[in-house]
Amino acid sequence: MSNLIKSRALDRVEAPAAILITELGRKLRAEGRSIVSLSIGEPDLGTPEHVTEGAYQAALRGETTYSPIAGIPELKQSVRDKFLRDNELTFADNEVTVSAGGKQVLNNALHATLNPGDEVIIPAPFWLAYSQMVSLYEGVPVIAPTSVETGFKITPQVLDAAVTKSTKWLMLNSPGNPSGAVYSAQELKSLAAVLNNHPHVWVLSDDMYEHLIYTDSPFTTMAQVAPELSDRTLTVNGVSKAYSMTGWRVGFAGGPGELIKAMEMVQSQTTSGTCRVSQWAAVTALDGPQDSLKNNLEIYRKRRSIVVEGLNAIDGIDCLWPDGAFYAYPSCAAFIGGSTAGGQKITSDVDFSMALLQEQGVTTVHGTAFGLSPHFRVSYAASEKDLTEAISRIRQFCRSIQTA
Repeated sequence: MSNLIKSRALDRVEAPAAILITELGRKLRAEGRSIVSLSIGEPDLGTPEHVTEGAYQAALRGETTYSPIAGIPELKQSVRDKFLRDNELTFADNEVTVSAGGKQVLNNALHATLNPGDEVIIPAPFWLAYSQMVSLYEGVPVIAPTSVETGFKITPQVLDAAVTKSTKWLMLNSPGNPSGAVYSAQELKSLAAVLNNHPHVWVLSDDMYEHLIYTDSPFTTMAQVAPELSDRTLTVNGVSKAYSMTGWRVGFAGGPGELIKAMEMVQSQTTSGTCRVSQWAAVTALDGPQDSLKNNLEIYRKRRSIVVEGLNAIDGIDCLWPDGAFYAYPSCAAFIGGSTAGGQKITSDVDFSMALLQEQGVTTVHGTAFGLSPHFRVSYAASEKDLTEAISRIRQFCRSIQTA
């Protein structure tokens, strides 16, 4: 048996909790267990038919060769049009780039800019990949706490206290995963006021859930409300969540040309250009009919009500109403220290989520993975039938826990 020589970089990262618990749920289902999966952040709604047709026609006409590193010209133009139309942001051609999903965009940016010891401020709770990416490239994740009282959003005071001379980036995710938190224009302006005093800090704005907002206020992004920061802001988006195109793997970003060029240099030595057929699908999504955005939002709005109302009706569960995305982030603090009907001791949200899976067959993701405990994430990107069944099982599970 050979000995694998692993890089030290791998010692700094962990396997994603959401994937691990989802795979465990699949294993239990294969063994004959009844499993309701609410752990994965993937739309269950299909890609719009006209988008699939656009990709099919592209393949038929031979759009199957390598693509330019930064994206085909047609998609780059569609991205520029999208930023102008939706976000009032104007980018030149050399200020936008396309990658194999939003995750690669983020990795490219961090890989291109971080040196050992550089700090990245990440408000908690955060998408679990953020801190792992920073660590992978020898940066230092600086976890900035939020709370239910602040709507799971970082305050100007907390941001100012987190900045040091080593800070390179602030990572903002709105609407947020896992909390569904949405920053208002005024909240972003307040954060920008802090950053104006720290000109060495860049902003990485992850807007992947932009079109999934349940409030009456329009979506806003940092470069839009604080144009004075545009020369040090990277605005990231993609087609994965809004258009139910996770498997097509297309993300994009707009930002200063020097940064975009550095990101392209990274991509040129990793994946090269994004799949050309997928890029044509993204062109069709961005330029074509947008009816699916509104239709999907209403579906998720109804599902949100099923989940949040159902969770808050359970004694011991406290769940803030999310303003965006398709996640709820309830607290399970009332059950810490208790014991389940199956005899499992609940000492953390990790125990809570694992026991919920083992005893009731519902997969969720523990809040520890997102940097803020004791909570657990529930994805309502699932059918109403599954959500109703899951709430029933969670209720039964919580009722069975004996607390002091």
